[in-house]
Amino acid sequence: MLSQLANLSVEADGRYAAQSELQFLKDYFQSLNLRLSAYQKIQAAEKEIIRDVETKILSASPDLLRRGSQDLTSKWRLDTVRVLRHSAAALLIDDRNRLRDRLLLWFQTILGSFQAKKTSELTFQIMQDAIKQYLTAEEASLFIPILEMNRSIFSK
Repeated sequence: MLSQLANLSVEADGRYAAQSELQFLKDYFQSLNLRLSAYQKIQAAEKEIIRDVETKILSASPDLLRRGSQDLTSKWRLDTVRVLRHSAAALLIDDRNRLRDRLLLWFQTILGSFQAKKTSELTFQIMQDAIKQYLTAEEASLFIPILEMNRSIFSK
C-alpha cells in the first residue's frame, strides 16, 4: 500500500485522484481487520512457526542446515525470523513490492553467494503449509502468496 500511495501521489500530482485510482485504499481498509488479526497471530506464534518449519526441514533433509562440520541452524533461524517478520509487515501494510525491493532481492544475492537457495526454497515451501495451523483460511489466503513470493525469489 505504501508503494501504491507513493505512486498515486506522483501520478495524481496537481489533480484529484480518480475513483479507480482510489480503489486500492477501499480494498485495503476492507481487509484491514483480517490483516491485523493475521499479523498478530504470526507475531504471537513466531517461535512455534519457526520450530515447526525447522523440524520438518530436518526430517526431510537432516544435513540441509549443515555445511561440512558447521551447524548453520542458528544462522538459519535468525534469517528465517527476519524474513518472516518483514513478510508479516508486508501483509499488514499490503505492500509486497516494498518487501521484494527492500529485502528479498538483496537477500537473494546473499543466499546465492552462500549457496543456500535450496534451503531457503524449502524453508518457504514448508512454511506455507505450517502457517495454516496458526491462521484462518481467509488470513492464510492473504499471507501464503507472500510466502510463495519469498520462495520463488529465493529459488532463483
